[in-house]
Amino acid sequence: MIVDCHCHAGTGDGLTGPWDTRAPLSRYLRRADAAGVTHTVLFAPFSSDYTVANREVARIVAAAPERFVGFAFVDPARDRGRVSSMVAEAVRRHGFRGIKVHRHDSRITREVCAAARAWRLPVLYDVMGDVAPVRLIAEEYPDVAFVIPHLGSFADDWRAQTAFLDHLARIPNVFTDTSGVRRFDVLAEAVHRAGPRKVLFGTDGPWLHPGLELAKVRALCLPPSHERLITSGNVLRLLRSAARGPRAGRAPRTRPPVLMRGPGIPPASSAEDPWLEAGSPRHA
Repeated sequence: MIVDCHCHAGTGDGLTGPWDTRAPLSRYLRRADAAGVTHTVLFAPFSSDYTVANREVARIVAAAPERFVGFAFVDPARDRGRVSSMVAEAVRRHGFRGIKVHRHDSRITREVCAAARAWRLPVLYDVMGDVAPVRLIAEEYPDVAFVIPHLGSFADDWRAQTAFLDHLARIPNVFTDTSGVRRFDVLAEAVHRAGPRKVLFGTDGPWLHPGLELAKVRALCLPPSHERLITSGNVLRLLRSAARGPRAGRAPRTRPPVLMRGPGIPPASSAEDPWLEAGSPRHA
C-alpha cells in the first residue's frame, strides 16, 4: 500500500493556470499505477466556490471509493461563518477525512481549526513559506494534526524550509509531506531531525509525476519499516482519528463513509474500517 496524501482533482474557475483551471486524473492515474501508488487523497483545485468544488471531488471519490478519499477545501476568509457547515456536509454526506487550506486564498483561522478539532480531522495547510506562525497555530490546537506540505514552501524557499524543520522536529502535531521538495538534502534532514513518523508521501498531483515524487522517498534509503511509515502508515494514522467521528456534543454522521480497500485487505464490515486497519502496526 502506497498512499499519496496530496492530489488535486476536479475543475477550478480561475483560468489563470492549471492550478485553478482543471485537475484531470487520467494521466496521473496511469503514472501512479506504474509507480505502485495504490490510494490517493483528493481535494479541489483553487476555486471561487469551494462548496461546489468539494461536491465535484465527492463525485470523483464516490466513483472509486476503493482508490480515493476526500478532503474539504475551504477559504478561511471567503467562507467565514460557514466553514463549520461546509465541513459537516463534507464529513456527513461525503465521508471526507480532512481539510485543505491554502494561504493563496487566505490565512488559516480559528474557525477552521475549531471545525478540524470538532470532527477530529487533519488539516493540510500550505503556508507558502510563511512558516513562523505554524508554531502558534499548532500550540493553540494541540489536538489537531497540521500537515504543512512542501516542507513549508513549494517555491523552493530554502530559508523557509530550513526554518520549518525546527517546528517539524519539536511540535508533536506538526507534519509535512514530500510533494514538490526539490532540495533533497533538506528532505533528508527533515527525516533525520523529525523522524520518519512526521513525514508523509505526497505528489501535488496531477501536475507532478507520482513516480518522480516517490523516487525521492526511495532515494532516502530508509529501513523498510521507516519507508512504509512515510508512504502509507503516517497518513493512515492521521485518518484513523477522523474515522472515530465527531467529538462529544456534535451530531453523528448520517452514514459511514465508504473507504478504500487494497490488495490483501479484508472486506469492510459495520464494525471496522479496512483501509485504516491497513495502517496498523502489523501492516505499517
